[in-house]
Amino acid sequence: MPPDNAVHVRSLTKRFGDFTAVDNVSLDVARGEIFGFLGPNGAGKSTTIRILCGLLAPTSGQASVAGFDVSAEPESVKQHIGYMSQKFSLYDDLSVEENLEFFSGVYGVPESKLGQRIEYALEMAGLKQRRTTMTRLLAGGWKQRLALGCAILHEPPVIFLDEPTSGVDPIARRAFWDLINDLSHAGQTVFVSTHYMEEAEYCHRLALMYRGAIIALGQPAELRDRLRTPELPEPTMEDVFVSMIEREEAQAK
Repeated sequence: MPPDNAVHVRSLTKRFGDFTAVDNVSLDVARGEIFGFLGPNGAGKSTTIRILCGLLAPTSGQASVAGFDVSAEPESVKQHIGYMSQKFSLYDDLSVEENLEFFSGVYGVPESKLGQRIEYALEMAGLKQRRTTMTRLLAGGWKQRLALGCAILHEPPVIFLDEPTSGVDPIARRAFWDLINDLSHAGQTVFVSTHYMEEAEYCHRLALMYRGAIIALGQPAELRDRLRTPELPEPTMEDVFVSMIEREEAQAK
């Protein structure tokens, strides 16, 4: 894997029987980059992320994350990533701080760093004043912040966020992206999937995924420029995505 890449993927394919969920995907993600996976539900984003997290073996192809092969070294991959799903794997019957303590144990945070990492997570998520609050009493946006705090307790170099803003209001969604930017500025790589078109603009680069395949890859501005015409002088990411899907559908006929 090139030294500047946190994620390296070549010809990655995953089949479930006759169904191809991930179709010959290739991409590289640089260290410190916010890389977006954009596409509708069922496009293959979550399956690809599960493979990159070492949770699912690919049918064919090659991928490495943080320098570790996802097929040959899945346990090493898991130790060097943070993972957050849209379901927010939190324990509602524990307080904010107790959740952080629990996940510190899960991720093997050394005792010598435990207090420091918990305080960092509370500060990062803006939860210092809510540390004793029962998690079930938190609004969705605060649960989202707590879940992110839990995912980065062990200082992973690569963070996978699988549709993390699903189900939260637009204000909470934008605040969450501010946290993602802070992590990127600190040098951590953030790989985030979403089906919200406006979130694409927050990414350094993104891949548009449809029916298991990447149909476009580049910076948001580059992708919009490809669609710019006198009739459509200011295309949006939604315009780009719809155009790409229509092109794919036309070629499939």
